[in-house]
Amino acid sequence: MSGTIVTHEPLIRLGISVGVLLAMMLWEVAAPRRPQHYRRAQRWPHNLLLVLLDSAVVRLLMPLGAVGAALVAGEQGEQGWGLFNLLRLPFWLEIVLAVLVLDLVIYVQHRLFHAVPWLWRLHRVHHADLEFDVTTGVRFHPLEILLSMGIKLVAVVALGAPALAVLIFEVLLNATALFNHGNVRLPGWLDRRLRFLVVTPEMHRVHHSIIRRETDSNFGFNLPWWDRLFGTYCAQPSAGHLGMTIGIDAFREARELRLDRLLLQPFRRAPSPGKQRGDA
Repeated sequence: MSGTIVTHEPLIRLGISVGVLLAMMLWEVAAPRRPQHYRRAQRWPHNLLLVLLDSAVVRLLMPLGAVGAALVAGEQGEQGWGLFNLLRLPFWLEIVLAVLVLDLVIYVQHRLFHAVPWLWRLHRVHHADLEFDVTTGVRFHPLEILLSMGIKLVAVVALGAPALAVLIFEVLLNATALFNHGNVRLPGWLDRRLRFLVVTPEMHRVHHSIIRRETDSNFGFNLPWWDRLFGTYCAQPSAGHLGMTIGIDAFREARELRLDRLLLQPFRRAPSPGKQRGDA
């Protein structure tokens, strides 16, 4: 079972991610939520090239990955490393708890990337997109991706999470990140019900508002419960979904959408000093 997971994990993740990405792209064309002022040709090639670069960097520098780390932790000594290898809980309970705890780790990590100035410099690459659609969900600086993977590896080993649980978590996280960044129209009644189970596009779009208090809300990527539990939930943007401005105060010129500008952005001073965390 373990060998099968390791062998097929990249193909499983890639297949599901590409399938969800294409489905969301088609949905956005068929039923967009907001009109877009920047052409897809201006944004999509650069956002998609960035995720390809991210994937290559992670595979090169951290080839083990989170699933591989889970397998290594489980094979150390008689018991293995991590909390679950000590507790010996029922396997199904380990799966559920691991997915929940790893999702909480991602929520806490996300808040840290907003609160710590030098981490914000990396994360603002994601927020500086001038539109909000499915490709925004894969637009992250390679250094942020490496840091995120490092945090994930530590969490997986500390938990002693089963490899299957880590694979399920990774698949869910990738799929829901694409879904909740979609520029898609959902019936109001469906969104209100769904956001008790999963972060919806209407919920996460608030997080990409130019207004600081809205940017610092709705940090969840997969499960919506942490925002409600820790007081960071915001139901709607103050200007409404059609009236809200997407992005941050800085880097609002069209040229900032280019891949080269995205890669250099964390190392550049924001054009509007004083408005960005840690940039003044």
